Amino acid sequence: MEQRDVLAVLFDGVQSLDVTGPVEVFNTAGRGAPGAYRIRTASLDGAPVRTTSGLTLVPDTALDAADPPHTLLVPGGEGTQAPDPRLIDWLRAHAPRARRKVSVCSGSFLMAEAGLLDGRRATTHWLLCAQLAERYPAVSVAPEPIYVRDGDVATSAGVTAGIDLALALVEEDLGRDLALAVARQLVVFLRRPGNQTQFSAQLAAQTAERRPLRDVQQWITENPAADLTVEALAARARLSSRHFARAFRAETGMTPGRYVERVRLEAARRRLEDTVDGIEQIARRCGYGTPEAMRRAFVRVLGTSPAEYRRRFRPAL
Repeated sequence: MEQRDVLAVLFDGVQSLDVTGPVEVFNTAGRGAPGAYRIRTASLDGAPVRTTSGLTLVPDTALDAADPPHTLLVPGGEGTQAPDPRLIDWLRAHAPRARRKVSVCSGSFLMAEAGLLDGRRATTHWLLCAQLAERYPAVSVAPEPIYVRDGDVATSAGVTAGIDLALALVEEDLGRDLALAVARQLVVFLRRPGNQTQFSAQLAAQTAERRPLRDVQQWITENPAADLTVEALAARARLSSRHFARAFRAETGMTPGRYVERVRLEAARRRLEDTVDGIEQIARRCGYGTPEAMRRAFVRVLGTSPAEYRRRFRPAL
């Protein structure tokens, strides 16, 4: 069996979970497949680092002494906003020798500063996507996916998305059965595709300030199969259609139609994951009307059909 060296980069101000989450995934996989991974940590000069939570991490070695890894893991944290120039120089010089370059959360900023994301599609924590795009225009920033793969580079969103990405890499390396065993051992779900959004419809949209609009948001969530046209929602809020549409967008950051689309997709995904209901029944209960309408929505947003989504992401019973 091929041994894959995983090297996690440490620096002052690193987010501890960005390191330990993926490391635990690879370590657990290595217990299930002995010899599959060798995990090392390294910092500039081999010095201990202090994480954003105050924990101290002691690396195995100095970056300059580390062997070229199979998988280079670049975590995020407050320390990515004003990194030591020597760290960027090391990434620029040594990261291309790794067969896989992986960032978690704001680790993408270190990768971008080193030029590793130029001309590539990438993501980061949703709060930082606009900043990443503005600071590094050569990077094609995707604000919604929980992780993005582009050739030998993979970037992920905040904290738990690093675990999702690590599980996807284990599945790629060692197969789905072992990845599923790792997910069960860590009590996480092996079912989040990379193009799943970083947040639910309720989190993606702001909460409206006015009570009638908040009530409409809650109504949409609880009744995805109802008549959710702008006219019907405006009547519920006791506003004209034009006033409602304008106010809803101003206070939530998205149009009523976009919000309804997200709620229905999220409801359908949950039913595919958590129930044995048929596709036609789910389409009807989630407001799509027909399986074909739901299929088109899934393909457009998630790049897969409802049946394939269920096959891949519904946990085994």
